[in-house]
Amino acid sequence: MKRLYYALGKNKFWEYVVFLIFFFFFYAPLVQMILLSFAGNYEYPAPIPRTFGLKWWDYIFSKAKLVSSIGQSLGIAVLSTFISLAVCLPASYAIARFSFRGRTLVRMSFLLTNAFPKMGIYTAMALLFYKLGLIGTLTGVVLVHIVNTMMFMVWIPSGAFRTVHRQQEESARDAGASPWRAFLHITLPLAWPGIVVAALYTFLGSMEEAQGTLLIGLPKIHTMPSELYGLILSFPETAGAVFAVILLVPAVIILILCRKYISAETLSRGLKM
Repeated sequence: MKRLYYALGKNKFWEYVVFLIFFFFFYAPLVQMILLSFAGNYEYPAPIPRTFGLKWWDYIFSKAKLVSSIGQSLGIAVLSTFISLAVCLPASYAIARFSFRGRTLVRMSFLLTNAFPKMGIYTAMALLFYKLGLIGTLTGVVLVHIVNTMMFMVWIPSGAFRTVHRQQEESARDAGASPWRAFLHITLPLAWPGIVVAALYTFLGSMEEAQGTLLIGLPKIHTMPSELYGLILSFPETAGAVFAVILLVPAVIILILCRKYISAETLSRGLKM
C-alpha cells in the first residue's frame, strides 16, 4: 500500500481510493443482482451464489403472464412518450417563446406532481378514474404515466427552445418560410438534443412506474414493475433478480443509443428557471 501511495503520489492515490469507494457502493448491488439472476443454488445472505444456471430465466419465460407484462411495459412506455411529446411540446414552446402573466407560476405548477408523495396523488387519481370508468384500462394507466413525467417533458424542451434565438426564426420567415416550416427546419433541429433527453426521461420513467399502475391498472394491466412486486413477495430473490435485469436491459440500450444527447449542459438548460 505504501509503495502504491508513493508510486501514484498523494493526490492520485486518494483519487483512486474515492473512485474505488464510489465504484463499490454504486456498482456492487448491480453486480450482485446480475449474479443472482443466474443463480442455481443460493442461500441468503451469501453475496455470491454457490452454483449458477438458467433455472429462474426458464421460469420467467415459461409464464405467459410475465412475458405479456414485458410487452405491455414497452408498449405503454412508447405510447406514453409519444402522447406526452404531442401534448407537452406545444406547451413548452409557448412557455419559452411568449411572455404572459403567470408564466413562472405555470412552470412551477408542473413541479406539483413531484412535490408531494406519489401515493397520495395516485390515490386521488384512482378515486377520480373510478368515477370516469378508467380503472383497469390502458387509457387510465397511460394518463398516470404522462402526469408522472410532465415536469421533464415541459421543463427540458422549454429550456432547449429558449436557446434558439428568435432572429434565426425571423430570418427564415423573411426568406419566405411559413411559421410551421421555420419551426420544423430551424427551431426543432436546434432544440432536438433537449427534446431527446426529455423523451428519454419520459420513457424510462414510464418503464419503472409501479405504484400508479398497481392502483389504476390492475387487474387487467400488468407491467413489469407491478409484476416485480409479486415476484419479490412470493418467490426467492433470484426470480426477482431475473425480472429486474430484464427491466434494466431497455434502459441500458436507450442510454447507449442516446448518450451523445445526455450532458450536464443540456440538463442544466432544461431545469433552469
